Amino acid sequence: MASRYRATLEAISQRTNTSLPSLVLSFGILHEVTAIAPLFGVFYTVRYFGLGEQVVETLSTSESTSWVSEKARTYMTEGERRVERVGRRYGIFGYEKRDPEAPKESAESGPPSGLAGNIANMALAYAVTKAMLPLRIGLSLYLAPACSRSLVDPIGRAFRGAVQSFRGPR
Repeated sequence: MASRYRATLEAISQRTNTSLPSLVLSFGILHEVTAIAPLFGVFYTVRYFGLGEQVVETLSTSESTSWVSEKARTYMTEGERRVERVGRRYGIFGYEKRDPEAPKESAESGPPSGLAGNIANMALAYAVTKAMLPLRIGLSLYLAPACSRSLVDPIGRAFRGAVQSFRGPR
């Protein structure tokens, strides 16, 4: 089974005229960029329009049991957990900075008062970014060969040239 995937990947590599490791690295870079850019873009957009708290309230009071509603609730809950974890680790969103090595308190307080809007906005941004995963993967796959040829390969050649010149002639 693995040989079939390898053959398919090598065919893509030959068709796009890029090396396979460079293609995989390009996909990874693009996948992360397509996660971070929408996260901050959506956060600042929903913050500007004040939509975070409204969406969270609508989802929590809605009695809909459709697949979309359930997925949205799941993503929002996961987003809230991640926002709290990051907030406590770095001391942002009004959370107290906590040493990652310190034991967790058994009865940690909820979100700080007055900043629930930013927490809701970030949770919504996380949920939207997570929901965009199929689009992000497709975009990363489509752009990986171009990224490989224009970014990863030139940096790799420059790095190999610098290492070669550092070693000196043999």
